[in-house]
Amino acid sequence: MNALTIQNNKPTMSSREIAALTGKNHADVMGDIRDTLDKAEKGNFLFAVESIDYRVDGQSRKYPEYLLPRRETEILITGYDVVRRAAVIDRWFQLESNQAPVLPASFADALQLAADQARQIEQQQQQIAIAAPKVDFAERIAKVDQGIKLGEYAKAVNLGPHKIFTILRCMKILISGCQGYNLPMQQYIDAGYFIVRQSTYGPEDDERIANTALITGKGELWLTNKLVKSGVLKAVAA
Repeated sequence: MNALTIQNNKPTMSSREIAALTGKNHADVMGDIRDTLDKAEKGNFLFAVESIDYRVDGQSRKYPEYLLPRRETEILITGYDVVRRAAVIDRWFQLESNQAPVLPASFADALQLAADQARQIEQQQQQIAIAAPKVDFAERIAKVDQGIKLGEYAKAVNLGPHKIFTILRCMKILISGCQGYNLPMQQYIDAGYFIVRQSTYGPEDDERIANTALITGKGELWLTNKLVKSGVLKAVAA
């Protein structure tokens, strides 16, 4: 299936296309969907899915497949790895950008569409109200520019101080060569994510300069998000 299917005035994606995008067997994707349906029922939350028969060209045989709206598709692929999730989400963006608007077929459909949109707006407003204190906290953190040591940041996100330096060197955020070892790449300093503090040590006749990498409040938000996306950190549910 190379386009979104419209079911009840809503676009859906087939389990067959999800299998093609993720490189999984269609039978395995069907099993994942059934498992999610079972968990949804036990967890008492809605998981919308349409079941249809897929006719193979030139043959009379039919094979079952599922059609999932976008929300349910994203719930399903939450357990997939980053590459598979990205493939499905990118496909949704691509198909939706080419999707012609669906007009209500009747006055009743128009009323239902208006009610659905009003409900969606109300839910979004509730989420904004819930998230407001967190957004305020994030904005205040982003204004902190004096920075903290990476070891302190590592402790805050439950990573060891040695581990954070190893991870950031592997991600090419910190320099791994002898010159400037463990200091941020210049591009990340310029972006305001890090600052480098200089201090001196040793006797006056042999005074030396030490450079210490500090991560700013803006950098903490950026790096945490980056580590979550890369799978190093687990996202904390709101």
